[in-house]
Amino acid sequence: MSQYVVFLLLGLGNGAVFAALALALVLTYRSSGVVNFATGAIALYSAYTYAFLRRGELLVPVPGLPHTVGLGEPLGLVPAAVLALLLAALLGVVLYGLVFRPLRAAPPVAKAVASIGVMLVIQAVLVARVGTAPVSVEAILPNDPLAWGGTRIPGDRLWFAAVVVVLTLLLALVFRLTRFGLAARAAAESEKGALVSGLSPERIATTNWALSSAIAGLAGILIAPIVPLVPISYTLFIVPALAAALVGNFTALLPAVGAGLAIGMFQSELQFLQGTWSWLPQSGLAQLVPLAVILAYLVVRGRPLPTRGMLIRQTLGRAPRPDRLLIPAVGGTLLGVVLLFATRGSIRAAVITSLTLGVISLSLVVVTGFAGQISLAQLTLAGVGAFSLSRLTTQWDVPFPVAPLLAAVVAMVIGVVIGLPALRIRGLPAAVVTVALAVALEAFWFRNTEFNGGLDGATVSAPHLFGIDLGIGAGADYPRIPFGLLCLAVLLLVGLGVAWLRRSRLGAAMLAVRANERSAAAAGIDVARTKIIAFAIGAFVAGLGGALIGYQQTVADAEMFTAIGGLGLFATAYLAGITALSGGVVAGVMGAGGLVAVALDRALSLGDWYGVIMGIGLVLTVITNPEGLVGPAHELTAKLRRGRRPPVADEDAEVPPGTAPEVRPPVPEPGEVVLSVREVGVRYGGVVAVDAVSFEVRAGEIVGVIGPNGAGKTTLLDAISGYHRSTGTVEFDGRPISSLAPHRRSRAGLGRTFQGIELYEDLSVEENVLVGETAARHGGDHVGPPSKQWFEALHLSRFRDRPARELSQGRRQLVSVARALAGRPRMLLLDEPAAGLDSSESRWLGDRLRAVRAAGVTVLLIDHDMGLVLDVCDRIVVLDLGQVIAEGTPAEIKADPRVAAAYLGTAEAPKEGVQ
Repeated sequence: MSQYVVFLLLGLGNGAVFAALALALVLTYRSSGVVNFATGAIALYSAYTYAFLRRGELLVPVPGLPHTVGLGEPLGLVPAAVLALLLAALLGVVLYGLVFRPLRAAPPVAKAVASIGVMLVIQAVLVARVGTAPVSVEAILPNDPLAWGGTRIPGDRLWFAAVVVVLTLLLALVFRLTRFGLAARAAAESEKGALVSGLSPERIATTNWALSSAIAGLAGILIAPIVPLVPISYTLFIVPALAAALVGNFTALLPAVGAGLAIGMFQSELQFLQGTWSWLPQSGLAQLVPLAVILAYLVVRGRPLPTRGMLIRQTLGRAPRPDRLLIPAVGGTLLGVVLLFATRGSIRAAVITSLTLGVISLSLVVVTGFAGQISLAQLTLAGVGAFSLSRLTTQWDVPFPVAPLLAAVVAMVIGVVIGLPALRIRGLPAAVVTVALAVALEAFWFRNTEFNGGLDGATVSAPHLFGIDLGIGAGADYPRIPFGLLCLAVLLLVGLGVAWLRRSRLGAAMLAVRANERSAAAAGIDVARTKIIAFAIGAFVAGLGGALIGYQQTVADAEMFTAIGGLGLFATAYLAGITALSGGVVAGVMGAGGLVAVALDRALSLGDWYGVIMGIGLVLTVITNPEGLVGPAHELTAKLRRGRRPPVADEDAEVPPGTAPEVRPPVPEPGEVVLSVREVGVRYGGVVAVDAVSFEVRAGEIVGVIGPNGAGKTTLLDAISGYHRSTGTVEFDGRPISSLAPHRRSRAGLGRTFQGIELYEDLSVEENVLVGETAARHGGDHVGPPSKQWFEALHLSRFRDRPARELSQGRRQLVSVARALAGRPRMLLLDEPAAGLDSSESRWLGDRLRAVRAAGVTVLLIDHDMGLVLDVCDRIVVLDLGQVIAEGTPAEIKADPRVAAAYLGTAEAPKEGVQ
């Protein structure tokens, strides 16, 4: 038993690093909303700075200047540590001012991508300046050993953990008891509230960035004597630190630090068990700990869909629809053939590398660009394909092309496993999961001699088809043109497949999920299934690209598929344009070992500085142009196409000019009960938002729900449509639906619009509406005409090809209604469809709603436009403070004094009633 305790205590060294980095992550996130992937790189910079100061040199991480500046004599421990920490704090201030301050209003994912760029820049700069050889540092903390059970434990581990714990407690007291701490907590809760209170969120963020960078620097300095300085391993300390920070929800200091210490201790224990129990794998178990912690946390805390207060903003650029494929496909193929035949040697090899990296980059276009799932493990999935190909070709003699397809299927299975957490999470947590899994797979499989083919890697047999040798060749015959043509053919087929996907209903569903999961579910899209399909397709494509790399290198080796390399590939794809097919192809050309990298190295001898350039380019892209390098080209093409279209008169008018008042269709007699709401309640913790609400809606009715702000109207709609857990019973069309997911309620015939409209900005009007047909295609008792007729009825035909983001507010409202009606619902829930419309436009909308009812659709309407509600509704339900205070006809509601009291704050109704 004593040995187990000893190894737990030995893990306090690494655990203290993880805890300190988690502490820095929490401080950064609380002040500026940035999950700073560069925290480990900042620790690395500080450790190198300290090590060189102890030698009497100041490290200069600036190209063109000397590597170091002599200080005359070595600095002592305290001066060197203080100067290194001051430089770390200064680096934090510079990073905030130059990179993250311009991104203050950007979505969290964009900030995280920028931090990945910063991480790559810092690491590449240090590799270029000091190399990758390990650097040893003299002991800093007291190292008197502690005797335990006959084993001596180095004291510096215990001191390091104690320092981090004391520092955490001091910071917790500062944030709890001081004026600065109060201001920081206020700014973290509400930046607007801080401004109104006279606080400066920018000053607070700058201070916290300096503080968090100094803490990261302290972690790097204190671990340097325990773990020799190596750039990659220090940078990857961020993975267990992210797991620990996630346990603290990126806001709580003590849980994050405790989790960091625990992760280090469990990793040490697993390393001991690997040597004790022979049946355990001898490599990679320690790297599984952060992944296990993350997954366990997400199982407990993850949520299947964001609630109304958690709407995910659009985080990526447009995903242009590739309408004309023949010319780009033929032109690109001819260009590839010319390059293969016109080059030789290393340049031809770079062309082939560009083709294979282009295939893997297209997997990122599918997963991230289309489905919006941030995956940092696509290069790792390519490695799965390469290592699987080795086993298929050398041990089981599976022939080409079956072997690479099966290898891609294996990668697809792993990709689905990666995607499973995305069923409960989105955005940043998904990125954390994928990078943790990439590190775990690299250590557990790619670097494990039991599985990876040994020290020389896993051999891959050359491909042959009908007796034709399609291999890469060797010696003077390297690289052979037939293999280059094979890679070009695969890239062409994958590119056409990705283009088809973007134009298909499945692609539109992916973009809908990327834009807004709530709205996608309301259209009948199974959000979880769509995410998993995206991960599966992306993983299959990545595995196919990895198989090509295996054929190209004739061996699968861990160095080809590192987690850091995966981050670099993601950065390259984002820089090129991760949302576009063309961006994926350009990313292949720009990738490490690709044509651009080799050409620039030949021309300018860039060497390791190419990585620095790519990292800086990624940061600038996030700040200035989220659509990447191909974005301006797509924008120019779109402008040219719009310029060829004839102008449409009065296309911005909300109400069609000259529209005569329509003859109102007869009001149908109410039929059977379609919707029954009985004792429905919704609570937010101790706050009751909806309190035992009951009412019924009959077929053919338009029923309004009104009430003052905060009455619980939209929350009630969320409960009816499945976006909030609720008590009570909701029955639709005679059967209970309270247990159904939102997309299943939509498919049952319950359509929905949203208060924030929530269109899919990257899709055209027609694509937005066609996404709404998902519910009708999955059965159910649907009524009403098909979507084509709603284009005419709502006067949207002229705008079918226009992107939704280009429409005015009124048109957007109509597209939202048309999308809901495209599912041919039996009942339509409308949440403030008249928002942003003037009185004439509102009257015109009322005529449209009567036409909707005439088509057989029952309507439940929420709106603050009392003129519209009183004019169009047959009955009205009034809510106040979550309770029904009145129900009746419009005339009865106008005369009800309780309604007047709720709206006007008086117990006496005005003579005219509610206006």
